[in-house]
Amino acid sequence: MQTIKLIATALVLSVGFAASGMAGTFTKGIVKKVDPKSGKVTIIHEELVDLDMPAMTMVFRLAEDGMLEQLEAGQDIEFVAERIKGKLTVTELR
Repeated sequence: MQTIKLIATALVLSVGFAASGMAGTFTKGIVKKVDPKSGKVTIIHEELVDLDMPAMTMVFRLAEDGMLEQLEAGQDIEFVAERIKGKLTVTELR
C-alpha cells in the first residue's frame, strides 16, 4: 500500500512540474497607457486564448515592477496574461 501511495504522489508531482513548465500563449497588443503609480498598464489586445476572452482594451497588473520600465504608450508588444489571485496580470513580455 505504501508503494502505491509513493507512486501516486510521484505522478501527481510530475504532472504539476510539467504543467508549470508550460509557457502561456503570447498575445499581440498595443500599450495604450502605462501607470507607474498603480503598477498597471492598459493594453489594446487580440483574443486572450488562455483566458477565453475576446479582443478588447483592458487594464492589467504587472507581475514584476521591472516590466514598467520596458513599456511605453504606443508600443507593440506580445505578452502572456494570467489570472493571479483573481487579478489579470501580465506575466511575460517580448
